[in-house]
Amino acid sequence: MSPQGTVDDSHSTAMAFDAMVEHVRCEGAYETRDQAEQAIREVLGGLGRQLVGDERVALAARLPVEAALEFTAQVPRPEPLTGFDFVSDLAGRTGGTPATARWDAGTVFAVLARLAGEDLVSRALAQLPSGYALLFGRAELASAG
Repeated sequence: MSPQGTVDDSHSTAMAFDAMVEHVRCEGAYETRDQAEQAIREVLGGLGRQLVGDERVALAARLPVEAALEFTAQVPRPEPLTGFDFVSDLAGRTGGTPATARWDAGTVFAVLARLAGEDLVSRALAQLPSGYALLFGRAELASAG
């Protein structure tokens, strides 16, 4: 907030957790808010086990408080999982299938990307192994070399 009380950053944490849940519920076609909230908690918890450093801090700052607490409560893994393994781990933790875990991740990451902004998402993806770009709805570019 500026001294005049206006928001200076277009990617501020202006979205409340209830609004985030509603966006995820609508975009993911979840029948209930509880299902959407559970997807948010599981996906952000999983992502919290993957990211470290400045990207982790910046992403947490752009999330609603309840989501940020779920994200930052997780201890990052020494080596992050690939996107495929992230989905498999998410399916195992939720008791779902790989298809439903991909759906949950894609839905939550779509909302997360709007909150975070292109630059922060790009920086986070650069830190993660292959497979996450697709979960964020981006093309997975192979590195030349």
